[in-house]
Amino acid sequence: MKALVDTNIIIDALTGREPFREAAEEIFMLAANQIEDLYITASSAIDIYYLIRKHLHDSEQAKNAISKLFELFYILDVTSEDCRQALLLDIKDYEDAVISCCASCNQMDYIVTRNIKDYNESKIKAVLPDEFIKFVSGEE
Repeated sequence: MKALVDTNIIIDALTGREPFREAAEEIFMLAANQIEDLYITASSAIDIYYLIRKHLHDSEQAKNAISKLFELFYILDVTSEDCRQALLLDIKDYEDAVISCCASCNQMDYIVTRNIKDYNESKIKAVLPDEFIKFVSGEE
């Protein structure tokens, strides 16, 4: 199973953002233990670096965090076609539309996000982190 993990989940884990930290850290454990193939987009990596650097107030620590992230998650390129197709989707947030297109083009099974309502029109099913964890562990 392949899942594209939204930026908010990564930020929740890296910053310890409550009340979302625990589920986000479990997603990281799934990646670390190679339970599932988990991905982020290259554009998300840019946003994650910016937000982590801002949170830590330290460029070197942010680079180290991103480097470790790249060991856990596969990185998907965002293509010009993804960007163009995102404009045609009935998804209000352009970034979410781009993620939806990238997930579709790369044949992802799920998008793991806290903002599932933003993906109502996505071709790829969006699931909450807890829902994904239960599904992977066979609880659903």
